[in-house]
Amino acid sequence: MIPGTREIPTIQVLMDNKTMDDKITIIEGPPPTFEAVSESWVLGLNESPELGEIAVTRLRTFNGPALVERCHRAWRNRQPIQLEFRNSDGLQQQAPIVAVRHIETDEGHLLILWVRLTGEEVQLELGYEDDLGDGEDDDPEHPEWPS
Repeated sequence: MIPGTREIPTIQVLMDNKTMDDKITIIEGPPPTFEAVSESWVLGLNESPELGEIAVTRLRTFNGPALVERCHRAWRNRQPIQLEFRNSDGLQQQAPIVAVRHIETDEGHLLILWVRLTGEEVQLELGYEDDLGDGEDDDPEHPEWPS
């Protein structure tokens, strides 16, 4: 590996015959790096009953067109397809794939996956903001409330 570059995980497709769930599994390399997506077209991919965030990751593979076709076939049949990977703690995780593309490079195929990260993978910040912006909790409409 060239110093200063990021190692891209290599992937392989596995099919679990017990549950018949299609998934793309990372078999070697570091955990995938997920990057926030700011393109407006991605907003249409986030329709789900679960609160989540769309992120993109790039993976090296030997069969990019076949993996893209596998995703398209699952979606045509209205079936989900998952990215299965180990996180930095070594625990197995899955994320639904919502879009896919492959690019041919000098080193082989590069698979670009847009996934929905939900639950523990996404941290939300919830906070209280003062309505008046003066930093005080008193409310002029309700002076009887304690400060």
